[in-house]
Amino acid sequence: QVQLVESGGGLVQPGGSLRLSCAASGKLFSINTMGWYRQAPGKERELVASITSDGTTTYADSVKGRFTISRDNAKNTVYLQMNSLEPADTAVYSCNVKNHVYATLSFNYWGQGTQITVSS
Repeated sequence: QVQLVESGGGLVQPGGSLRLSCAASGKLFSINTMGWYRQAPGKERELVASITSDGTTTYADSVKGRFTISRDNAKNTVYLQMNSLEPADTAVYSCNVKNHVYATLSFNYWGQGTQITVSS
């Protein structure tokens, strides 16, 4: 069982920066992925960025060069540094952890979500 607690959401002006944190409690398997998804009103949820237990990162094309994902394994925490924020980044951002058991089975855990609003 894994529980996720997110922090760092809020209101920011276009061009500004925010840093999201997600702290995981419970058992993280040796092979796992931590990441951030977002969902804007009327749109489907999309992967923003993820990072594996060996440090491999994945980014949505829309955020490449602006967002950076990182993790601190000693703290079981994943971070998302968001720079040059745009109104299109406005969404509810949710932390996700995947505990990988075999190739065909993973356990998924979700945080409650935090609102990011980019507006002047």
